Amino acid sequence: MLITPDSWKDYELLDLHYGEKLERWGNIIVIRPDPQVIWQGDRNEAAWNNVHLQYHRSKSGGGKWERKKNIPDNWQIKWRNLTFLIRPTDFKHMGLFPEQAANWDWLTKTIKDCKTQPRILNLFAYTGGATVAAAKAGAHVTHVDAAKGMNQWAKENARLSGVPAENLRFITDDVMKFVQREQRRQHTYDGIIMDPPSYGRGPSGEIWKIEDKLYALVMSCSKLLSQPLFFLINSYTTGFSPIAAYNILYTLMYKKHGGEVSYGELGLNSKSKLILPCGIFAKWEKD
Repeated sequence: MLITPDSWKDYELLDLHYGEKLERWGNIIVIRPDPQVIWQGDRNEAAWNNVHLQYHRSKSGGGKWERKKNIPDNWQIKWRNLTFLIRPTDFKHMGLFPEQAANWDWLTKTIKDCKTQPRILNLFAYTGGATVAAAKAGAHVTHVDAAKGMNQWAKENARLSGVPAENLRFITDDVMKFVQREQRRQHTYDGIIMDPPSYGRGPSGEIWKIEDKLYALVMSCSKLLSQPLFFLINSYTTGFSPIAAYNILYTLMYKKHGGEVSYGELGLNSKSKLILPCGIFAKWEKD
């Protein structure tokens, strides 16, 4: 398991208990549901009762936030030299996945070790955590997401983090259609990052299912790599094995380019010493 290092000052996973997690986002204490928490923790009632914000799931689906204290609609947190805008969404997300800091550290080092500016493609790029980390380290990043609102959020994160505009390109599009157009244009990249959802729809109603589409997408993406540095796949799909993602990268990247393929789970350490499972990753790197 790849555990996110203690590089966060403005985020902290405080406790885990029966389907919920207690977190600190800056100065805001939040309770959110998490289906991975299937155990009883050593619940500190004082801590769990002293929260600002709690998300309640509805029996009919979805859910809503309960504001227990007066807090702003959005606020900022920092990770190393980056700044991110945090905003509670209707679907319980906060606009950032803190466990990805483990990948941001690796991205930063990989990019800074390059002798020339690498061209990175970030697909299903959400609010741009990896985009901002890679661009701040010196890469030129093409950020692609089907949701215009997520791209606007990512632009704000880049602005807050002081990323030069010339290091970024933001695209609102269906990922597969964009990749196919890049092939026709003969555009190439040095590294690819993707965080595909379990299920989704593109701007024109295109349907995405990870089990049906991932291999074809990675195959198409592999054709965009000129002098490849890396290929990183993240996934939060329940039941999707990291070994499956490993096999895809081994088949499409290692057999052609050599290098090394690694895989595993992502996790967050909590203040209560329990580890929260946070999805999987598979990664190909050049020698």
